[in-house]
Amino acid sequence: MKILVIGSGGREHTIVWKLAQSSRKPTLYCAPGNAGIESLATCVPIDANDLAGLKAFVQLEQIDLTVVGPEAPLALGIVDEFRASKLKIFGPTKGAARIEASKVFSKEIMTRAKILTAKAQSFDQVAPALAYLDQHELPVVVKADGLAQGKGVVVAATREEAKQAVRDSMEQGRFGQAGQRVLIEQFLDGEELTIMAFTDGLTVVPMLPAQDHKRVGDGDRGPNTGGMGAYCPAPLGTKALQEQVTRQVLYPAVEALSRMGCPFQGVLYAGLMIVKGTPYVLEFNARMGDPETQVVIPLLKTDLLEVIEAVVEHRLDQLAVDWHDDTMVCVVMTSEGYPGAYQTGRAIHGLLRTTDATRMVFHAGTARTDTEVVTAGGRVLGVIGRGATLESAQAEAYRVTKSIAFEGAHYRTDIACRAFSH
Repeated sequence: MKILVIGSGGREHTIVWKLAQSSRKPTLYCAPGNAGIESLATCVPIDANDLAGLKAFVQLEQIDLTVVGPEAPLALGIVDEFRASKLKIFGPTKGAARIEASKVFSKEIMTRAKILTAKAQSFDQVAPALAYLDQHELPVVVKADGLAQGKGVVVAATREEAKQAVRDSMEQGRFGQAGQRVLIEQFLDGEELTIMAFTDGLTVVPMLPAQDHKRVGDGDRGPNTGGMGAYCPAPLGTKALQEQVTRQVLYPAVEALSRMGCPFQGVLYAGLMIVKGTPYVLEFNARMGDPETQVVIPLLKTDLLEVIEAVVEHRLDQLAVDWHDDTMVCVVMTSEGYPGAYQTGRAIHGLLRTTDATRMVFHAGTARTDTEVVTAGGRVLGVIGRGATLESAQAEAYRVTKSIAFEGAHYRTDIACRAFSH
């Protein structure tokens, strides 16, 4: 069996790594891939957003299954394009992926499905948005409507900071077309939790709960990033809370999309804020999270290929999905300056030559030159520790992190610390 994974980050490295463990021994390809993925799959130099190029490759190589990692090709309609040519692909259609591609659309879905979320107002003109902020209580959240790689959210403590976020997005074009419309949202004070789920449009199978760390600095300080680390399972996500989220968030969202004529197949990601024990939805994503995938998918006991095929073939209700009992911690190493401007091409030293049951390194932004592996992105590596307890997993992750070096390397030193309060 031939499988193509689309993407080049840590999420895709994790997916490829897990598929490589399938008992069915598939032949793996990744487009475009990275320096870590190339040891497990044939990397193909086709951009993840080049739908025509990807489709031509799949047809030429007679690929049996395509797995989409990032959000952009989903928003562009790659699933619709492939299905129209009778090509098997894992991921939601363009219509269903709007639940991530437009925060305004996502709010409409939540309103229809009576899903708890923060109160919000959308604006496509600067002046009304600034006037609205004059009346809004603080702190306040300003979000770019479209895809902004996890960086389009500003939690503003002052009115001027909020207004500057609006101007940056709508006047300065900081997020391009994605920021031409903004959502101004009520601030929710609580603790974040991620629950992802496999769904074939009818059956919903939640994954283990994880917690991401969005801010660039220790103690949740500094600007938002695509994610500085994660751990799983998060103690905050009790069994009762998982069941509540499945019943009150995941199923209602999937059913609402079906009623609108765009049934969702793939992975639905619920980014939650737990306020005094009650789950509110901050955002939905239409694919696996990054870096949450790096700590959730390795704990999947069931063959990932079997799960993906069950989703694509609408028979998820016939499959038992099981999980390991371990704990995993991911520490993301980034380039100096991220999430702002950063340099690439810096040599990485101390990479693990082998992985074992307790430690892994998933590449997020790397490339290979003739002689070495170098940085090629803002987020460079996801360093994973695995253990029977959170303490042992965290210790292992940081032990490996400290052995890896590249010029300007940055990472948070407090990943998973919030869990110890639970």
